Amino acid sequence: MLGVGATAVFLTGSLALGAWRSRGRSPDAAAAGDSPLPLPISAMDWELTDHQSRPVSARDWLGRPAMIFFGFTWCPDVCPTTLMDISDWLEDLGTDADQLTVALITVDPERDTPEVLANYVQHFDPRIIGLTGSAGQIARAAQDFRVRYEKIPREDGDYTMNHTAGVFLFHADGRFASIIDFHEDRAFALPKLRRILT
Repeated sequence: MLGVGATAVFLTGSLALGAWRSRGRSPDAAAAGDSPLPLPISAMDWELTDHQSRPVSARDWLGRPAMIFFGFTWCPDVCPTTLMDISDWLEDLGTDADQLTVALITVDPERDTPEVLANYVQHFDPRIIGLTGSAGQIARAAQDFRVRYEKIPREDGDYTMNHTAGVFLFHADGRFASIIDFHEDRAFALPKLRRILT
């Protein structure tokens, strides 16, 4: 069994490995504070809008374990792959997965309206909710989760987003539990999920 110190080092390493999926990092990227670990949900102070245009705040998530991913609907690979993985994990958990709050928080509120998110999340497990808000609201949530993201212009005049790519897990009381890294084997991912369900 890992001690507290070893656990902190392990979590920090996991976050560093899976967090920043970017080909060209910019010093102007939205940074999220000195600690790499997310705040407990009970200490978060964000308010967003779900894909059915309903308000959602951090305190609404207390009392249920949570699995949270930051991404965007125009994402070509990491986001749909991760949401497919999440859908597979939920299926593997069976009815136990009904205890979870599962959410995609967009890092691209300019394009990801509630309507766009509603169309997007319907392609995955129906327990996954999409969340958006103003640029300031997304920045607030990202800061609480210690997520980084940045807008990357493309040569065709459009843009894409670089962002933290891990899946964050929280206990029902809001304590941060662990992170599932991008493409982490389900042999490791599922035990992490089962631990927050017990």
